[in-house]
Amino acid sequence: MNDTEDMDSELGNSTSSRRIFLKQSSALAALVMTPPAAMAAVNNGLDEKVATAFEQMPLHVNINGTMRQLSIEPRVTLLDLLREQLQLTGTKKGCDHGQCGACTVHVDGARVNACLTLAMTTEGSTVTTIEGLTDGDPATAPLHPMQAAFIKHDGFQCGYCTPGQIMSAVACIREGHANTPDEVREYMSGNICRCGAYANIVDAIMDVKKGGAKV
Repeated sequence: MNDTEDMDSELGNSTSSRRIFLKQSSALAALVMTPPAAMAAVNNGLDEKVATAFEQMPLHVNINGTMRQLSIEPRVTLLDLLREQLQLTGTKKGCDHGQCGACTVHVDGARVNACLTLAMTTEGSTVTTIEGLTDGDPATAPLHPMQAAFIKHDGFQCGYCTPGQIMSAVACIREGHANTPDEVREYMSGNICRCGAYANIVDAIMDVKKGGAKV
């Protein structure tokens, strides 16, 4: 390739780059000058596309003894399903990151953090919340032994963490991890009480364990 051809090639590349730059600059200027209403319309269109990607899906799950046939988005957590769709607000939203234990529920008998559990993963399972611990209507039925023990030993102050504490305490005994106070403290460590009622919580759990009540 001679000098003339090299020069033509450089000029061609330069012209091409300049055209791309001008097109990008024009597009950016047009975007800046676009009225807010038009931008909102574009965003709404994107929202619709996003919503379409998360269409409702069927979910069949037994919650507190009642089989539910639900339609939910696949990204919904068990916590939000319980609180927002089913109005079972006894399960509390604390940190929403699986660190405080306020949202503890039982899935097929095992304790889980509802905020970290996708509702769709409970298909065909049995979910028990604090409302389902008692036999019958929680407003009129006798208290669960663990609930009664928490009252007896004053195992709460503000009470926000109490539902999760109780659900975890019941599971702690069922799992065979309530043989000593130290063991209880270890296996209840995932439940945070910001009021610091830990000593009374341990006493309540040990009382139920020693009493032999069915949990």
